[in-house]
Amino acid sequence: MEADDTKAPEELADVLEVVHALAADLGVDARQLEKIREVEASERGGFADRIVWTGNR
Repeated sequence: MEADDTKAPEELADVLEVVHALAADLGVDARQLEKIREVEASERGGFADRIVWTGNR
């Protein structure tokens, strides 16, 4: 959230690396993970509108 436009892609790549490592630990490869993401997004919507839940208040 604090990274500027030049650093944000690097930070996102770091997050993606963590997600891929967690998926691999579960035996899920990148293609499988992407297919799961696509199904979830089509069924429940995605995050393109940048709506972020911050918890109950």
